[in-house]
Amino acid sequence: MKLILAIIKDADNDKVSRKLTEEEFRVTFIASTGGFLRSGRSTLMIGVEAERVQRALEIIRENSTKSEHPGEKQATIFVLNVDTFNQI
Repeated sequence: MKLILAIIKDADNDKVSRKLTEEEFRVTFIASTGGFLRSGRSTLMIGVEAERVQRALEIIRENSTKSEHPGEKQATIFVLNVDTFNQI
């Protein structure tokens, strides 16, 4: 099991989240601020089986807009190992 933390632009949140859920990824959204120009960001937490990580990353990449500002990134993504996963 893996946990993807994807920090994307607020403007991309709806499109990225919708595409992920259409392919049955579970997504939790957290509003956040930071990065270049201190602009609004959305942090997506996505729990995923290891074999589906690449597809989730493709969806994020394909549905995030390119930056208009030099030096600003399209997204910042962390993929973490998960030792235990419980739903209560």
